[in-house]
Amino acid sequence: MLYAQVDAVTFAMARMGYVSIEVRVSETGWPSRGDPDETGSTVENAAIYNGNLLRRQLKNEGTPLRPNKRLEVYVFALFNEDMKPGPTSERNYGLLQPDGTMVYNCGLSELGSTSSLTSNATQVKA
Repeated sequence: MLYAQVDAVTFAMARMGYVSIEVRVSETGWPSRGDPDETGSTVENAAIYNGNLLRRQLKNEGTPLRPNKRLEVYVFALFNEDMKPGPTSERNYGLLQPDGTMVYNCGLSELGSTSSLTSNATQVKA
């Protein structure tokens, strides 16, 4: 669904004459916990969503409209925010707990220290 939504935005922008603007996803994720009325907010669903996203990104798969152009995507969020106000789901989008322990495994632990996800990263000395 994410990739279909990106293509819909791309089509709409092209229709308005903006054909050379790259669409990027600044936040996407799935909550691992929620209130009783947030039934889809489960560890299993979060692991599936983020795991599928990670696998697609590692394959450099684009959208159906642009299958050979990698979509730039940023996962929301790295850490759960246990002090954030609002519904339970808002505090539980993280891949990690505030203490650094993993909430669920979406496949990052199998990658080791090097991957195509960090190939363009710059190391900074502390």
